[in-house]
Amino acid sequence: MEKKTVTVTNMTCAACAGSVERFLNNQEGVSSASVNFANEKAVIEYSEVTSFDALKSAVQSIGYDLVATDSEAGKQQVIQGKENEYRKLKRRVIGAIILAVPLFVIGMFFMEMPYANYIMWALSTPMLFYFGQQFFVGAWKQLKHRSANMDTLVAMSTGIAYLFSVFNTLNPHFWHSRGIHPHVYFEAAGIVIAFILLGKLLEERAKGNTSAAIKKLMGLQPKTVTVILENGEQAEQAVSTLTKNTIVLVKPGERIAVDGEVIAGSSYVDESTINGEPIPVAKQAGDTVFAGTMNQKGAFRFRAEKVGGETLLAQIIKMVEEAQGSKAPVQKLVDKIAAVFVPVVIGIAVLSFITWMILGGEYGFERGLIAAVTVLVIACPCALGLATPTAIMVGVGKAAERGILIKDAESLELAQKMNSVILDKTGTITEGKPVVTDLEWFGNFSQEQQDILFSIEQSSEHPLADAIVARLKETSKFLEGVEVENNSGQGITGRVNGKEYFLGNERLMQQKDIVFSEEQKAWISQRLEKAQTVVLFAEDARLLGALAIADQVKETSAAAIHELHRKGIKVVMLTGDNPQTAKAVAEELGIDVYHANVLPAEKANYVRELQEKGEVVAMVGDGINDSNALAQADVSIAMGKGSDIAMDVAKMTIISSDLLKISEAIRLSKQTSTAIRQNLFWAFIYNLIGIPVAAGILYPFNGFLLDPMWAGAAMAFSSVSVVMNSLMLKIKQV
Repeated sequence: MEKKTVTVTNMTCAACAGSVERFLNNQEGVSSASVNFANEKAVIEYSEVTSFDALKSAVQSIGYDLVATDSEAGKQQVIQGKENEYRKLKRRVIGAIILAVPLFVIGMFFMEMPYANYIMWALSTPMLFYFGQQFFVGAWKQLKHRSANMDTLVAMSTGIAYLFSVFNTLNPHFWHSRGIHPHVYFEAAGIVIAFILLGKLLEERAKGNTSAAIKKLMGLQPKTVTVILENGEQAEQAVSTLTKNTIVLVKPGERIAVDGEVIAGSSYVDESTINGEPIPVAKQAGDTVFAGTMNQKGAFRFRAEKVGGETLLAQIIKMVEEAQGSKAPVQKLVDKIAAVFVPVVIGIAVLSFITWMILGGEYGFERGLIAAVTVLVIACPCALGLATPTAIMVGVGKAAERGILIKDAESLELAQKMNSVILDKTGTITEGKPVVTDLEWFGNFSQEQQDILFSIEQSSEHPLADAIVARLKETSKFLEGVEVENNSGQGITGRVNGKEYFLGNERLMQQKDIVFSEEQKAWISQRLEKAQTVVLFAEDARLLGALAIADQVKETSAAAIHELHRKGIKVVMLTGDNPQTAKAVAEELGIDVYHANVLPAEKANYVRELQEKGEVVAMVGDGINDSNALAQADVSIAMGKGSDIAMDVAKMTIISSDLLKISEAIRLSKQTSTAIRQNLFWAFIYNLIGIPVAAGILYPFNGFLLDPMWAGAAMAFSSVSVVMNSLMLKIKQV
């Protein structure tokens, strides 16, 4: 199976998206297709039975098109196409408004002037068939395939009003002979086109703002870089042509173009665009740098390791695009309504006309015709189609800017409903690497002793040696001629200048007949009670010093768990670590429930048990051992500094690995869901109230009939208001 995200062109409303989606899903070889009207994207999964070119040709046959955006050329084609369409739409709007002004003035105030009907006919004709030709062309394409969309509604309504007005202008005696004064509706037909075009322009502009996060992310990668050639000379090179293992020079204030490893120099790099954290990160030889991040003061060289679509930034952009194009569960109901919306509206328009013909008296035909036209004009499938996806696009984009990657809309919607959060310990609650928390010298401190300790550990392959070396390297020097011997499960023996030194646990010290004082025993006991690992350093029969090593709890973990408790969410810790360590961490952080020595399969079973009790469960982890539980959870959250497998399985990724971001994700979920509900409420209410009023339901009570012209203005406003409400998410505090 191949999964492809492509751009769909020529869609004008939610019904179009539904038509393309149904058409694609009916093609041979397509297992699933989802089309999003708001961002004009389709996610298609298909087998080798078909191909992208075959699907593209099939979609072209029904008046739409598919453009692949996985290449730079494809992206540029889409961007250029959108810019051209926007410019054309802008010109059509300006032209239509220029003609609409005199048309409105004559239609409202100078209907009795000589040749008024002919002047309005002359003004409205280019408005409909030149500036508004897209509606008639689109309606004809839909008709050929026995389908209907918003183009159908606009073309039918304005076309009927126009033809009726032409007939009345050329044959006024037809009505005079029946004692009825003929009216024309050229101004209604023309101004409806002008209003709808204006609404489309505002809608396109607003929709462009919903994808601002993607544009911002795409703008983070520079177009060119400075590379170091084999002869040592510098040269400018386009990022698109950069290959792996190329040596890249980064100067102060420059953006990093691709992912790689620093090989020379040092600096501080602002990685806030990737992880949402404001504090610059120190970089030196051996450290990883990421595309899109900003170098600060120093200069350095790095070896390109991931280029093009492999970089972290490219993966983030791809993930955000897919998430913005995915559908929230509530969208399925909206899609079903949108699929029958246009036929139902046409049916209501016909019914309105027939009702007026029967009950409307001598003006029944004329009023019935205008009521039908107004119903067709005021109905707005766009507002329904835009309600959910625009809010999702803004919500996912805002999350990405704050270092939270959300893979699909369902996770964004579910996050606010979670009532249990399961946390892995190592790498999730804790830093995931051992560090020296305490170093105690017994007796007088000697720099020589510290140098010996540093040199032995520097020469050792013991898992804890790196932590001790990291603690001592700034204040110690390495001594030559150090010999190291491993004592399996106990520690190491080091020989320096003919003397033996021992580094290890209490068992090793007992074997070497090292005697502890009461003070030393108390120090060791206190650290063991905190579930820390104690490494002892001795010479001959004398204990020289001791180090306490632990996997430290992250600075923000306590605040994050407190925040989850404040929201009424139960916090559970599942760890494969020993019970003493698990107990110490749980007590320190106030975790509700903890389980130690837990196997990967048991984590997934625990998630399932909570789900069977009716709880909405979030699983947060960073390792391969967490992937089963992540797959089982309702909301799965991976730590960005964890394994690739965990990030692939999880539906959310916290790039900075900061647990406080979970609460941010919950707040963002609530804000987005609220925006969706508001959008859907107004879209449904607008149509539920607008269509009956347009049909003339108020006429028997107060004689009110809605003019098609104002119905067009209302229709245009409804779509724009939904998009603007979604954009309000951008300015809300998370």
